[in-house]
Amino acid sequence: LFPFSFCYSAMTFVKVVKNKQYFKRYQVRFRRRREGKTDYHRRKKLTCQDKNKYNSPKYRFVVRMTNKDVICQIAYAKIVGDQILCAAYAHELPRYGLPVGLTNYSACYATGLLLARRLLKKLHLDTHYQGKVEVDGKIFSVTEMDEGPRPFQALLDVGLARTTTGARVFAALKGAVDGGLNIPHSPKRFRGYDPETKKYDAEDARGFLLGAHVSEYMESLADEEPEKYQKVFAAYIKNKIEPDDLEELYKKCHAKIRESPEHVPRKSTKAGEKKRYSRKKMSLAQRKDRIKQKLASRAAKAAAE
Repeated sequence: LFPFSFCYSAMTFVKVVKNKQYFKRYQVRFRRRREGKTDYHRRKKLTCQDKNKYNSPKYRFVVRMTNKDVICQIAYAKIVGDQILCAAYAHELPRYGLPVGLTNYSACYATGLLLARRLLKKLHLDTHYQGKVEVDGKIFSVTEMDEGPRPFQALLDVGLARTTTGARVFAALKGAVDGGLNIPHSPKRFRGYDPETKKYDAEDARGFLLGAHVSEYMESLADEEPEKYQKVFAAYIKNKIEPDDLEELYKKCHAKIRESPEHVPRKSTKAGEKKRYSRKKMSLAQRKDRIKQKLASRAAKAAAE
């Protein structure tokens, strides 16, 4: 034992970080970052253009998913905000003969194809770059012509979506590439790629692009749970679409898209009408009549009680 024992109080130094100087220098994040809508680290890489390219826009192939729609756009950034060069939506597919299943993997492919053909038609490049006409699921990339315009190039922008293998955003990418756009990509995220064997099965990918997975599920559900089949595929039954009809349906849809990809604006049912948010002013006679109606209504109610 030691002859003397000393007792020290256990005190640790705690540095106050959030002091007055901290709050004086604090800067809030961008609004869309606070809302969790934009990944600015990725956006800067997708939008910042090299100085030696001067004012050439850096195009992005933007893909967004909602519960009932698929949105594909070609956009480029300016100081005032993003400018949309061309856009295509899954809710346009009924015009091409696809009335149901507008958010599945096959519909995403068709939407990407629609955007690519619409953009190339707008830029008068549709005759130079046809893309891949036959949907066989094989890997395809646009090759530049020896003489003539270069292919339209864009970068994939998926936003905050998870980039997992087989995600629907890559179906839209596959559709755009097959449609004739030059988008740098790898087949490792497409349906049909096996991460274990590191091989790409084109036949498996073709099935997903032409709705084979939906057809198989329809058949299995119809056999095992007929009531659930009637509920889940009510829209298919209403449009008289059988499981065996899906592949031909998607092929016809792709053919119609290539035939006429132009946007057809819908006519407004309220064009020319003035908007009014307040009640229209009543005349003196109308106000007197309204008071008479109220009195009569109260009298009738009192008599009934």
